[in-house]
Amino acid sequence: MTKYKNRYRVETIRWQNWDYSDAGQYFVTICVNKRDKILGTVDNGKMILSPYGEIVKSEILAIQTYFDNVDVDEWVIMPNHLHLIITIYDVGVWAIPHVDTIHELYLQRRQQYDKQYHIKRRQMLIPKIIGKFKMRTSKKMNEIRHTQGYKNWQSDYFDRVIRNEKEYYRIKQYIINNPLNWYKDELYTEKNKT
Repeated sequence: MTKYKNRYRVETIRWQNWDYSDAGQYFVTICVNKRDKILGTVDNGKMILSPYGEIVKSEILAIQTYFDNVDVDEWVIMPNHLHLIITIYDVGVWAIPHVDTIHELYLQRRQQYDKQYHIKRRQMLIPKIIGKFKMRTSKKMNEIRHTQGYKNWQSDYFDRVIRNEKEYYRIKQYIINNPLNWYKDELYTEKNKT
C-alpha cells in the first residue's frame, strides 16, 4: 500500500484499461459499514428484508428513474451487502434530423454541444449512481434511527466491467443464488451470522 502525505491510501480498484465513458454492463457490490448485518436476514436460502433493507430495495428500483439511459438488470440485497448489474445504454448523440433550412448551422452546433455534454456526463455515471444511491439510503436510514450523518456504507464499492455474454450470465446466476450460498459467502462472518 502506498503512502500520500505520510498516510496510507488505497490504490484504485477501477479497471485501468477501460473507458468508463462507454456504455456497458457493470457488476457492482456495495458493503454496509463495518459489515454490520442491518439489511435483513437469510432464512432457508431466502432473504428477509429489514426496514433498512426495504429502503435499499426502494432506492434500487428508483435508480432507473433518476438516470434515463440506465437499467438495473439484476440485483440482490444481502444482510451486509448488495450486488447489482447496472447497464448503461449507448443512447448515441441526441440525434437531430437533417433539415435543409436556414437553421441547419444552429442544429449542427447544437448536436456537437449535446455530444460533448453527453460524453462528459457519462464519464462519471457509475460513481454518480452509487453516490446518489448511498446518499438517499443513508439519509432515510438515519432518519429512522435518529443518527444524522452516520456512515451506513463503506466508502468505496467494488465494480467489474462485464466483458461478454458468458460472464454476464455467470454473474447473474451468482446474484440469483447469493441467498442460497450466504453461509459460504466471503462477506459472511461469525459476527454477522443468521
